[in-house]
Amino acid sequence: MLDNSNVFIEGKKFSAKNKGVQRAEGDTRDPQDPSWRVDFGTLLVHMANGREVLDAILVGSKPPQNDSVWTSAKQKGFKVLTYDRSFSGEEKEVDTEIATQAAEVILLNRDEPGVVVLGSGDRDFMPTVRLAHRYNWTVEMCAFSSAFNPAGDMALAVEKIRTLDDVFDQIGRHDFDWPTK
Repeated sequence: MLDNSNVFIEGKKFSAKNKGVQRAEGDTRDPQDPSWRVDFGTLLVHMANGREVLDAILVGSKPPQNDSVWTSAKQKGFKVLTYDRSFSGEEKEVDTEIATQAAEVILLNRDEPGVVVLGSGDRDFMPTVRLAHRYNWTVEMCAFSSAFNPAGDMALAVEKIRTLDDVFDQIGRHDFDWPTK
């Protein structure tokens, strides 16, 4: 179960930090490297960690028509679900869809508990973690360390945390030079 925005945005922040890019004066947001892209194939392999994948689901907001991100994700084995943003540009339905998809997998396979891998550090998935545990499933979180509090509810509730910081060079690439001098 992959929250595209969580992984993509945190990956762009991680890349900018690795390149030594600092916040602009007066800016409260961390800089994001616009050249960084997710390699969905290697990310899926990392998330699977040698296990059979029942459902690889990627959820995000609808991109522009000419965006090849979703096509790439589908070609690499993800079932892709996208939703329109709100009128003000906010992401809507994404976390709820991930939680619903995870619940469906857990309940349809409740006689054979497995591992739910959440590609997000978002605390909104705590109900999903609790449901998985009620049905004796193990939950792993794959996220950049900047996306969660190591002493927070989500980090403490899952059985295993696999930070994407450790595999940054394998799960992504830079499509162009940034920052430019």
